[in-house]
Amino acid sequence: MRSMPKIAVFGCGYWGKNHVRTLAELGALACIVDQDENLAKELAQKHGVDVRDAQSVFADPAIDGITMALPAQYHAETARQAFAAGKHVFAEKPIALDVRDAQSMVDAAQSANRVLMAGHILCHHNAFRAIVSLIEDGALGDIKYVQSHRLGFGKFHTKFDAAWDLAPHDLSLILSIAKSSPIKVDAVPVSVTDGQTDSAHIHLAFENGMKGHVFVSRHSAYVERRFSVIGTKASVVWDDLEQDWNKKVTLYKHDVAREGDAWRSSKDDGENIACEAGMALTDELGHFIDCIKENREPLTNGRQGLEVVKILNTLSV
Repeated sequence: MRSMPKIAVFGCGYWGKNHVRTLAELGALACIVDQDENLAKELAQKHGVDVRDAQSVFADPAIDGITMALPAQYHAETARQAFAAGKHVFAEKPIALDVRDAQSMVDAAQSANRVLMAGHILCHHNAFRAIVSLIEDGALGDIKYVQSHRLGFGKFHTKFDAAWDLAPHDLSLILSIAKSSPIKVDAVPVSVTDGQTDSAHIHLAFENGMKGHVFVSRHSAYVERRFSVIGTKASVVWDDLEQDWNKKVTLYKHDVAREGDAWRSSKDDGENIACEAGMALTDELGHFIDCIKENREPLTNGRQGLEVVKILNTLSV
């Protein structure tokens, strides 16, 4: 394989255009596939590549992989064709809307011995990597509870509700920390407007005793993007709305213990954990490229994408 794999982008709309730009910057963009010919031609001309159709991409041995930023209902069939043609696949979240489709993607990747990577971008964010380092260093002690709040107003979609649009971010973070599938999922979806889920509480329990809670809403008048991990020795909070990278992540040491019939507790004022400013999409797609080069398992693999789809399929209003 060449030193730099060549990757075709399927879907160059709202988010896919960022794939195009980033892969071009990384020197890996092969071509663009999109039903909107005018948009595709404009982006292709800007980045010096061709507009192609799907079948010509699959038939081209010079193209090593594809990224998909398509409506999720089209991911599975496109991925299966790509794997059959020997291509590696990056699928934006959610990787599918149906558990059987997601499972078929995982199975096809395994059969073809090709990479399937789920587009769980926040797992590649430097703030989250800082949290993972704290966990691995033992700074938090045993992890007991993880909670994530992702609230705001809009966007409203025909196919996607708030849970499918927002919660994959948070679920992927929790699954990355748990390193296992939940043994119990309790979901409370709420419809405010049109019968879809506009907000949801998702509670997770894992075999090692860790628990997780996700709260998402597209009908909140205030914005919150906060992720917290609580351990036996300390807690860490990631405030993604904080603009100062040196203040995004804060570690709070605490002590809670029973003394006879009473409890004592204390918490310090917190320590800011410095994070290097970065572009998560660049790191994410760079990781996909590295996985293609080495044919190794991605940090956010297809099984994690499948697990997110399984969890989301427990919700109904």
